[in-house]
Parts: sequence; structure tokens; C-alpha cells
Amino acid sequence: MAFIEVTNPTTFNMLQATKGERKAVQALPAAARESRLMQGNQAIAAGAIYAGARFYAGYPITPSSEIADECAMRMPALGGMFMQMEDEMASIAAVIGASLAGAKAFTATSGPGFSLMQENLGLAVMGEVPCVVVNVQRAGPSTGLATKPAQSDIMQVRWGRHGDQAVIALCPASVRECFTLTVQAFNFAERYRLPVILMPDEIVGHMRENVALPLPGELEVVERKAPSGTPATYLPFKPDEDGIAPLAAYGGDYVFHVTSSMHGTDGYSNNDPANAERRVRQLHEKIERHRADIVLTQSYYTEDMDVLIVTLGATTRAARAAALEARAQGIKAGVLQLQTVWPFPDKEVATLGNRAKMVVVPEMNYSGQVAGEVQKALGRGADLRRVNRYNGTIITPQDILAAIAQPAAAVNERI
Repeated sequence: MAFIEVTNPTTFNMLQATKGERKAVQALPAAARESRLMQGNQAIAAGAIYAGARFYAGYPITPSSEIADECAMRMPALGGMFMQMEDEMASIAAVIGASLAGAKAFTATSGPGFSLMQENLGLAVMGEVPCVVVNVQRAGPSTGLATKPAQSDIMQVRWGRHGDQAVIALCPASVRECFTLTVQAFNFAERYRLPVILMPDEIVGHMRENVALPLPGELEVVERKAPSGTPATYLPFKPDEDGIAPLAAYGGDYVFHVTSSMHGTDGYSNNDPANAERRVRQLHEKIERHRADIVLTQSYYTEDMDVLIVTLGATTRAARAAALEARAQGIKAGVLQLQTVWPFPDKEVATLGNRAKMVVVPEMNYSGQVAGEVQKALGRGADLRRVNRYNGTIITPQDILAAIAQPAAAVNERI
């Protein structure tokens, strides 16, 4: 089956279409396009290919293995490469090497494998290597409940590497978002020269929904900025005015060095304190300066709310159902969905949360990893209610409604 098709009325292969044919197909109404029943993990693989990814290296691990399956079938047919590696450490190393050679590259894993990737992810941060890592979250600790969902890697995604560093992390809540946020993950990686982490939970990775996929050209696809100067003057870590340095590809005229050690603009080790300060600051500022582009949220029913439910991933679906049921009961509830998890959308949380009398944060972990960030954004005086599930089962709308109905004194005492 072709990667993206439409029914018109015969099957039309968009990958093999000419530019003129694609324009004609894009003009078709949405009803004329193919709607496909897809799994979230399949949509992630499809989104990566749409974004231009042509290299995948990974090691099979539940519940992410369908992403590898899809790439094993599709990558070679598109002139790309699929590699099953011996472990997750080798997988992320291969992805970094492929990216430095000019390819859009990614891998997929789950909690235990993601833990093994942290050291080389630190290298990708320090070397400013564009790549995407998909962590389909499952219940732990350790092997845990390998086939069950969780949202307990939130802090590891942000702080798993040692040292001062920052990453971008995105979290889809639907199969369509698995596709679109994967494309966005590659765009961020290529635009800002850094690893981007996509962090669906097992429910979103394995759910199936009917999805009309975007056609080629409908979604923006970003290519990394290439150097414009001569090879002799190229400095691989000298940022332009936007804070991002151009990146050449290994194997061409530009010869450059990448190291995990502190380095100067030429890529070679430099232990001078002033240089170290500049480098660490630049790694953070290239994200902070572009925060408005990076932080993505969706809000539902928030115009007149008294209660705000802050959510991400699969719990978004329960939150939206709970909000509608609350409104049927006369309680004005709204939902703020965090599509970008890191950098944390603290301003967006504060803007909506400070308008609400109560804020509820449902998440599938014990400690309230998102709730803690929401609390920091709102201040200690906010009526913040946590709904936590950590036994491998999903949070239901009834769980959220129960938290809304609970007296404030009892909730605050529990927290």
C-alpha cells in the first residue's frame, strides 16, 4: 500500500505523483481523501517519513515496536535505511552518526531503553545534533508492567542527562497528533539543532482511530540550515543571529569536529571558563529565544470556566469527557492540553489557571510530576487537585469528577 493515497475514485499514489498532480489532489475536498484506520505508533512512523526521515535505528521494546515494524517495511522502499541494533545505546549512537552525515534520523523505545540512551542523548545536546527520540511510556519501575501505560518519564525526559542542558519534548493525545507532532518534532530538531523527544503513553501509541492524513505540502517540513561560507572558514558551533549555527554534513567539502567535551566554535575541546559559560548559555537560549514557536497547547471550553483541568497524553480524552459531564451538572469546567511538555508551558498554565477557582491535574504517575510544575506556575495558594493513577490502568472521567467534587480542605490536606 502506498504511504499516502487518496480515492479519486481510483487509488492515487502521492509519493509517485508529479508536482502538478499533487497540486490537483491537494485541491480535493477533505471528503475525497482517504481516511485510514491507524494505530498511534503507525502514525508516528508515517509522520517521520512525511517529515523526511530516511534513517531509523532501534531495538525492539514494548510498547514501541510497531514503529520499528513500520520503518522496516517503509524505509527501504523510499531509499532510506532501517537498522536493528544490538541495544538502545547503539541505536542512539547510530542515529547521531546518521544525522551528522546529513540524514533526518530517529529511533523509538520505551522507559528501560530510554534510560540507556541518556549518555548519548547528552552527546546530541552538546554536539547540537538534530534527531528525534520516541519514548512510548510504560509502567515501571524497571521492567515494570511492560504492556501497560504510564506518564512517569516526564522528569527523566527533562533531566535524564547530567549537567546544564535543555531539550524539547512533545506529547500527543490522539492518533492524528501522533502524526502531526512527529512532523513538528523533526521540524524543531532540524531548526534548532538539538534532540527532540516525542513522549506518547502506551494508550496513545496503541490506540486506533480513523485519520485523514495530511497530503504532501500541507504541513510545513523544515530542513536544517546549511553553511553558506567556504569550507575553510566554517565554524560548526558559531551561531548566527538567531542563535543557531549552520550544520554541514559529514562526507562533503566541510570538514569539522564534534566532541562531547566542552568545545569552542571550531568544535575542538576548550576548557576556558568564559567559553564554557558561553556554550551552556547558548544551549539554553536557543530554546528560550524561540519559546513562542516551541510551546504548543490546546484549550477546550475555557471561555467561561471556573475549573481548569491541565492534562497531557491519553488523560486529555478523559479530561475532555469529564469537563463536558461537569458542565452538564452545572460546573463550568475547561481543559488545557499540554502538547509541549518541555519547555514547560508555565505562562500558558498561569494565564488560564489564575482565572479558575480550582485546577485539577490528572496524570498516570505517583508523584504528580506535571502537578508540581503547575503548582510552581500558579503559586502555593492555588486550589490544585491531583488525580494520580500508577497501577497500569487509565484515569477515567469519573476519577476527575470525583476530585472536582471533593471539599477543598480535604484535597489540600491530602496534598
